[in-house]
Amino acid sequence: MKRYFIHLAYNGTNYCGWQIQPQSPSVQGELERCLGLKLGCAVGITGCGRTDTGVHARNYYAHFDYDGVIGDPDELTYRLNLFLPSDIVIYRIWEVDPEAHARFDAVSRTYHYYIAQQKNPFHLGDAYYLYGNLDVNKMQTAANELLNHSDFTSFSKLHTQVKTNNCKVMEAVWFEQDGLLVFRIKADRFLRNMVRAIVGTLLEVGKGKMSLEAFRDIIERRDRCAAGESVPAHGLFLEAVDYEGLGTTK
Repeated sequence: MKRYFIHLAYNGTNYCGWQIQPQSPSVQGELERCLGLKLGCAVGITGCGRTDTGVHARNYYAHFDYDGVIGDPDELTYRLNLFLPSDIVIYRIWEVDPEAHARFDAVSRTYHYYIAQQKNPFHLGDAYYLYGNLDVNKMQTAANELLNHSDFTSFSKLHTQVKTNNCKVMEAVWFEQDGLLVFRIKADRFLRNMVRAIVGTLLEVGKGKMSLEAFRDIIERRDRCAAGESVPAHGLFLEAVDYEGLGTTK
């Protein structure tokens, strides 16, 4: 039995997220269907993490085991891309150590959230259009506070089956890129809905509706009801996943 890693990307607009859900299209489901047809057997694929409905991934990693011979992974990549929907692309397939794990070996993940402050027909599906002025400096000061905490219950979807709500945030930065306002956050792991809830709450700070002290208090209260509303999913991208031993991936 050999293990293979897959490097892929997808536009999440038409999917319920990465993970297979009953009677809903998922990225995992499409990959397993196509890979199974090409290899001639059922193949289970393990992803580097979940993404919610409508969230995109510019760089995503998964692994699968195959008790057979893949003579030319590049040829398999080419043929899978012909078969997959146009909103999913595989960049590379390669053999890895049998113990390598797409999820558990990842040491960090980086997300970007994109905001358009002017109406733009070319960013309808990949940026959140938000009218009005924002105090980005205050938003950055509030974002810095994330690095001083580990329990992010206030920004987690309720009633999820996780053992802990602790995460190590390594970076939280606002910047401008190609006319868009972008929030970049890097952490060892993320809770469900965490990034969208953080962005929604930071926007309350930027609009002047929430003080820096109130933002800090929300984190410390560990109460999702205290935080701001989650921003729409279509502005969120999984940008990078880092692995030790496999090098830094983008």
